[in-house]
Amino acid sequence: MRLDSSQLKQHLTQTLSPLYVLVGDEPLAQSECLDALRLAARKAGADERTGFVVERNFNWQQIGQFAQAMSLFSSQRILEIHIPNGKPGVDGGKALVDLATNQVPDTTIIITLPDLEREAKNSAWFNALQNSSTLIELKEVTPSQLPQWLAARLKAQNQSTDAATLAFIAHQVEGNLLAAHQEVQKLGLLYPAGEISPEAVRESVLNVSRYDAFQLGEAVLAGDAERTTRILQGLQDEGETAVAIMNPLMWVLRPLVRIKHAEARGENMMNAMTNARIYGERQHLVKRALGRLSLRTLEAALQKLCDIDKTAKGVMQGDAWLELSRLCFGLAKVRGR
Repeated sequence: MRLDSSQLKQHLTQTLSPLYVLVGDEPLAQSECLDALRLAARKAGADERTGFVVERNFNWQQIGQFAQAMSLFSSQRILEIHIPNGKPGVDGGKALVDLATNQVPDTTIIITLPDLEREAKNSAWFNALQNSSTLIELKEVTPSQLPQWLAARLKAQNQSTDAATLAFIAHQVEGNLLAAHQEVQKLGLLYPAGEISPEAVRESVLNVSRYDAFQLGEAVLAGDAERTTRILQGLQDEGETAVAIMNPLMWVLRPLVRIKHAEARGENMMNAMTNARIYGERQHLVKRALGRLSLRTLEAALQKLCDIDKTAKGVMQGDAWLELSRLCFGLAKVRGR
């Protein structure tokens, strides 16, 4: 079964499949789908959740060992497998085919993948997953669709505003769904149900904190190490958590990886930036960043963010803020050859 991310909540009111595969690079859609699946699994009795992030030299035997082990604490379990680069390798491919063809008893399995290249989409392991899972496409919302998306989100919290104001919000967030989601949530906290005036919306959207994660992303892209350090310190002083900073940073870095891959395939950079939803003045900033940062550096940075996420959630030992600061400063100070 194939679903759009917007159809998942309705699907979960009727059934809970044993295997879900989330495919796409949209961080808000991925986060909301994961939350919905975890909640549904918990309602079905799953009190135990195990997660694996597939990194270089990942031991796929861990998945088989999990499947064979009995739960000590609950009759139902959740198994999450995150494959950031979408390349499980030979051993991983075999393990995924096994998961697709041999259901793990009393377990809801959630596999997350990025947008896949043609070779991966035609692979035996992905075909096996498609045939045996509920596959959820994490589609990006285009700039032209964003005002309608905002209207639907406002309607869900019993609020509304006029079309011009929706277009204003969409312009301010520059196509970033995480930022758009934050603005909608802010309006829900600030104003009661009903029609919100354009003036009230503008005051809310423009009244931002002194520092935000998106400013941090711009400083990293610009290679401004001093400003990067200042914003990081400001965010920490204002009480922001490391987890709240990571999703916007992923939103900044993932399009660069996509553009690098497109360039490697011989595609035009400007077309690649448009396809990655990089528009206007931001294209100049991204172009300079691409001149400084190699594909290897960018992919390593995304992997590091996954590690920091595990540290922030207590899965790995360490100081999440310290590691995040080192990563951002390191990316900002990279100079082009």
